[in-house]
Amino acid sequence: MRYQACLLALLAAACLATPAAADEIGFLKPLNGSWTGTGKVLRKIGDAPINVSCRFTISAPDSSISMRGNCRGLLIISRAISAQLTARGSRYSGTYTGPSGATSQLSGSRQGDVIDLKVRWARLVNGDRDASMTIRRQGNGQLTLRTIDKDLSSGKSVVTSEINLHRQ
Repeated sequence: MRYQACLLALLAAACLATPAAADEIGFLKPLNGSWTGTGKVLRKIGDAPINVSCRFTISAPDSSISMRGNCRGLLIISRAISAQLTARGSRYSGTYTGPSGATSQLSGSRQGDVIDLKVRWARLVNGDRDASMTIRRQGNGQLTLRTIDKDLSSGKSVVTSEINLHRQ
């Protein structure tokens, strides 16, 4: 009897989890492919923004996403960046490897067309290790990646990178 109750509970949980997983697969799958675009990046808060051009390849099998690419700025500087995320329901977790090569932790959730992530940098960035990142899917094959950090001297939020991509 106890075995059957446990089995029924597991089956019920699996059935309840399926629609949420299907929602995330439906959200992520259209991101598959090659993306290119431009944007601005701050090396550190207070610096002048650097114009960048970027290319990404996105793979979104099932309820995960892998983004790999590079951004070029100042004519000759090119940096590889990547992110890997896995969805469990509407919650996301994974890693981001930035231009320094250090791997940072990501966690958050999706609301509508935006995956809103908290970033825990691998080392101090702009005086602390916390920031936020959004991945916004827009109509007409557009995607915006944005990172927001806090200026510790003023307490204000500062957009430290914004890259607008379109499907290639």
